[in-house]
Amino acid sequence: MLTIKNLSVKFDDKELLNDINLTIKSGERHLLSGHNGSGKSTLAQTIAGNPDYKIINGQITFNNQDITNENATTRALMGIFLGAQHVPEINGLTITNFLKHSCIAHRHYQSGTDLSMGEFLQALESAREQLNIPREWLNRCINVGFSGGERKRIMLLRLILTKPKIAILDEPDSGADMETQQLIADTIKNMTDTTFIIISHQQAFTKMIQPTNTTTLSNGKIVIK
Repeated sequence: MLTIKNLSVKFDDKELLNDINLTIKSGERHLLSGHNGSGKSTLAQTIAGNPDYKIINGQITFNNQDITNENATTRALMGIFLGAQHVPEINGLTITNFLKHSCIAHRHYQSGTDLSMGEFLQALESAREQLNIPREWLNRCINVGFSGGERKRIMLLRLILTKPKIAILDEPDSGADMETQQLIADTIKNMTDTTFIIISHQQAFTKMIQPTNTTTLSNGKIVIK
């Protein structure tokens, strides 16, 4: 699913990752562990294509395609999802409109077909009910006035609707109460067609998600056990 070879990355002229080699197989729930500043979020952002993180050396291959130089939009449309720690508030863009355009773009890129409004609304309603999201949230602007746990539910809504091939979740448990953490864990385990890379520091949440593999980073390098 994802192969990283000899990857070194810098941010603001500071090297944050050094010679990372990692293989993620289809269907894994792969946990990235390590102390703060070890490089986990940098790796997540680099895989997703954040242009602020400059690749000095190495290669990223996704579904047998070299995506090292692909932009973030193309990677997202190919099926790489990033649930980042900090998502900005976007005034003037409702959750429904954001999700509609995202789902339409994904469908067209991956299959060349159009997504009807009826299909979208049906899928949205099903996912909303699954996550116990009030219908009135959908008319609110992205993240404006939402608590940490509520933002996580909106992230899950986007995850379920776009059905990515691989989802990178950077501390999805942060700011979420126990009920929301359990909902996140259940969603991860139920999405069997999606491969997950999960960053977490909380042992209780780690037990919930039951990772199939664990990779530990320290000072920008993978710890060899």
